[in-house]
Amino acid sequence: MSEGERDAEQQPATTLVTAGRRAEWTQGIVNPPVWRASTILYDNVADLKERQKDTHHRLYYGRRGTPTQWSLADALTELEPGAEATLLYPSGVAAVATALLAVLKPGDELLMVDSAYEPTRALCGGLLKRLGVTTRFYDPLVGAGIAGMIGENTRAVFMESPGSLTFEVQDVPAICAAARARGVTTLLDNTWATPLYFRAIEKGVDLSILACTKYVVGHSDAMLGSVTAAPSAWSKLRQTTYQLGQHAAPDDAWLGSRGLRTMGVRLAQHQASALKVARWLGEQPEIARVLHPALPDCPGHETWARDFTGASGLFGVVLNGGDDAARAALIDGLRLFGIGFSWGGFESLVVPADPAPLRSAVPWSAEGLLVRLHIGLEDPDDLIADLAAGLARFRAAAS
Repeated sequence: MSEGERDAEQQPATTLVTAGRRAEWTQGIVNPPVWRASTILYDNVADLKERQKDTHHRLYYGRRGTPTQWSLADALTELEPGAEATLLYPSGVAAVATALLAVLKPGDELLMVDSAYEPTRALCGGLLKRLGVTTRFYDPLVGAGIAGMIGENTRAVFMESPGSLTFEVQDVPAICAAARARGVTTLLDNTWATPLYFRAIEKGVDLSILACTKYVVGHSDAMLGSVTAAPSAWSKLRQTTYQLGQHAAPDDAWLGSRGLRTMGVRLAQHQASALKVARWLGEQPEIARVLHPALPDCPGHETWARDFTGASGLFGVVLNGGDDAARAALIDGLRLFGIGFSWGGFESLVVPADPAPLRSAVPWSAEGLLVRLHIGLEDPDDLIADLAAGLARFRAAAS
C-alpha cells in the first residue's frame, strides 16, 4: 500500500496526532518548537526577491508566520477533506470578521443566521453596516428555503450550526447547494462540532471558521481563531488576511497545536458526560426543555443525526417557570461550575442567557429562562449532584 493510499484511509483520530508535523519543521522534535520572530534575514538580494514570489509557508516576515503557526494551520486543513489551506487569527471573532471582509464589499447583502453568536451579530450592525454592507437575518431552520431569500446583491450566507444559545441545527448541505447555484459564498462557524464531528468543506462550505480558543486549545489559556478555505475561497481570504495584518502569536499557536493532539479523547469525554447530564436534566420537573442537538427534542435533531459524527459538551436548558432571582439561586450556589464566558476547556461552566433581544427573524419564546451549560471533564455524577442541589435552590426560590 502506498503512502497516498494510507493517508486516504487514515482515520481522523490518527490525523489529530500526525498532521502538521513536517520533518523540516520539527527537525526530529516531536512538537514543532515556538519560533518567535519579526525580522527574517535573507542571504542576499536574490534570496529576498525569490521569497517574495510566494510567502505561504516560507519565512518572509514574522507576521506571515513561522513553522509554529504553519504546523497548526496545516493540521486543521488536513482535518477538512477538500480544503485548500488554513489561516490563524488572534481570536474567533477576528476570524469571523476577516472571513466576512474577504467576501463582502459596499453594496453587498449578507444573509446571517438569526441564532448567530452575539459578537457576530454586532459585527453586522456595526462595522459591516458602516462599510455599506446590508444584513438580513434568516430562520436557522430554513434549509433549502434559503434559495428564496437570495437576491441580486446577496454575496454571502453565514451559518452557525448548532446555533449560539438556542442550538438549532442547520441543514448546511442544502443551504450550500442553494448558495452555490447562485454563486454565493458560504461561511460556517463550526466551533461547536469542530472538523472532527462535522467536515464543513466536504459538506459544501466555502469558509469554515473555528474559535480555536474553545476545543482546539482546550485548556482555557489562549485566544485563537482559524479559517479553513475551499480552493475557490482561498485567494481572497489570504489577501484580506495579509492586508489587515492579522496574525496569531506563536505561543498561542503552539498551545493550539498541543491541545489539538488530545482533542479527540477530550471531545469524546465531553460528549459522553454532556449526554448523561442532559438526559438527567430532561427528567427533572424544574426543566421544561433541554436544547442538546443529540436529543430528539432539539430543533434540527434529524439533521444532526444525518450530518454529524458526534456532539460536544455545550448545550442549554429552559427552566420551568421561575424568574431571574430563581435562576441566579440555581447558578450562584454551584460548586463545580464556573460562571464565565467561553467554553471548551476542561472545567464545567454555566451562564444565564437571554436569546430574545438577539433575535429578529424568528422571535424566541420559551416556558422559562435559559441556562447554558458546558460540561467539562469532571465526573458527570458529581456534576449531576451539584445540579440537583442547584435545582432544589431554584425550586425553593421560584415558590
